[in-house]
Amino acid sequence: VEFLYCDLASMKSIRQFVQQFRAKKCPLHVLVNNAGVMLVPERKTVDGFEEHFGLNYLGHFLLTNLLLDTLKQSGTHSHNARIITVSSATHYVGKLHLNDLQSRCSYSPHGAYAQSKLALVLFTYRLQHLLTANGSHVTANVVDPGVVNTELYKHVFWVVKVVKWMTAWLFFKTPEEGASTTIYAAVSPEMEGAGGCYLYNEERTKSADVAYDEELQRRLWTESCKMVGISDEASRLP
Repeated sequence: VEFLYCDLASMKSIRQFVQQFRAKKCPLHVLVNNAGVMLVPERKTVDGFEEHFGLNYLGHFLLTNLLLDTLKQSGTHSHNARIITVSSATHYVGKLHLNDLQSRCSYSPHGAYAQSKLALVLFTYRLQHLLTANGSHVTANVVDPGVVNTELYKHVFWVVKVVKWMTAWLFFKTPEEGASTTIYAAVSPEMEGAGGCYLYNEERTKSADVAYDEELQRRLWTESCKMVGISDEASRLP
């Protein structure tokens, strides 16, 4: 195991990390996008993005795109490279505001978090479409880990914290249980060659209807490229 530092809330840090990783000339068979914040007060990343959208979504969007060439080189016909992105059931109530992705007009911690998780699902579906169109030996899937007992809940209202403390043993998954579907997506032979799936409890299930809107997927992808400063070669694909 080797540790390389990467701050998903900083575009500069992400680019530096990718440079360091590429310099090692290692293959990349599995990329798990799992960083995140939840219900944080209104604040911005170092690049000026609303923190939920900037860290939860844009950081992973840039990281994945910068590592795509390595992933494509690492995947083979019999053993695809795999991209697993961790979303949340909260995406079902999320709304994507393309004209206000930074939640400047009206900030709601719940709304901003749900939007970032919906964006991750839209991103995964669009990414899989592009990988398939290019004939790449890489698959992209999105995972709902469930309600897991972690420090992610440190910004919730104090009453919720008390309830969580009292009921976590009954209603919350342990971190190990919460990681199981991500691990399944990363290594299970059953997922070989399967992409564009939404997984919950190690089973394929249906995501929010809006997540299948291909025009919305395209528009989000194009806007995301502009925000992180990469070329949108995908806009020329169907």
